[in-house]
Amino acid sequence: MAESPQTLQAVADALGLEVPASIQSLLVRSRRVTTPLGEQADAGRMVWHGWEPPAGVARHAVPLVLLHGGSGSWTHWLRVIEPLTQAGYSLWLADLPGFGESDGVPGGTDVDTMIAPLAHGLEQLLAQHGSSPVCDLIGFSFGGMAAGLLAAQHPEHIRQLVLVGAPAMGVTEGRVVRLKGWRHLQDLQAQMQAHHHNLAELMLHDASRIDEETLALHALNVARDRLPRRRLSRTDILAQALPRVKARVAAIYGEFDPLYIGRMDELRAALQRSHAAGVNWQMLHGLGHWVQHEDPAATTAALLKVLA
Repeated sequence: MAESPQTLQAVADALGLEVPASIQSLLVRSRRVTTPLGEQADAGRMVWHGWEPPAGVARHAVPLVLLHGGSGSWTHWLRVIEPLTQAGYSLWLADLPGFGESDGVPGGTDVDTMIAPLAHGLEQLLAQHGSSPVCDLIGFSFGGMAAGLLAAQHPEHIRQLVLVGAPAMGVTEGRVVRLKGWRHLQDLQAQMQAHHHNLAELMLHDASRIDEETLALHALNVARDRLPRRRLSRTDILAQALPRVKARVAAIYGEFDPLYIGRMDELRAALQRSHAAGVNWQMLHGLGHWVQHEDPAATTAALLKVLA
């Protein structure tokens, strides 16, 4: 039987951490919606959080749907929620199945089992809340794979696809990323030291930007990751899906993303070959993998540019 998800506060209490005030503030102003993972009554639920532009701001007709990275939750987008709503976008952020507060897909272990429930949930979400029947879909890292597969299999709902730091393009990894285990550590300080190492190794290029908020956010996310054996990010599953995507495609990557460092030209060429209409390519200088957290202003500017 799949491990049940825990609330953010329950995990914080268990770890002895405070939920960052920035997360609490956004949660108070969000709409929390659940959608079923399948037709069966016991199939489980997927959790979404939504935000609207402030009063007086002209709204875009098409909402943005954002999918987080592996071992994450909606909080992977924490620092761009405010600027994107200020720019007039309605946002829907998922906790993908098996992460955050969402149940896992029964028997599912990787991204390929998420696409049907994700499509079902998105369709219900757009219909229930009076949104346009289409959206612009943005996926970060693991969520980029999910977004690409979703856009390929369900083109009717996707106007534009934006990939942020997405793997699975069949391009040799830039360098070996050596992450430290932490679940066996009993001491919170030792766990946080491992988290700091992993953030510096994989997520952020500038380790000086790993502040208390970032550490707490990461610790609360990885503690709720219930899909530890996923492997498809090391394949070319996204490269295989992109030729079937009918929507416009854009890609945003950090210059020093460890998944592709030294291979950016190869990655860009692979992306351009994968889509008949080409890919709107944006590289963010001086940044690593988690660009929207490391430099939210630069990432927001890039997102608004490709969405225009």
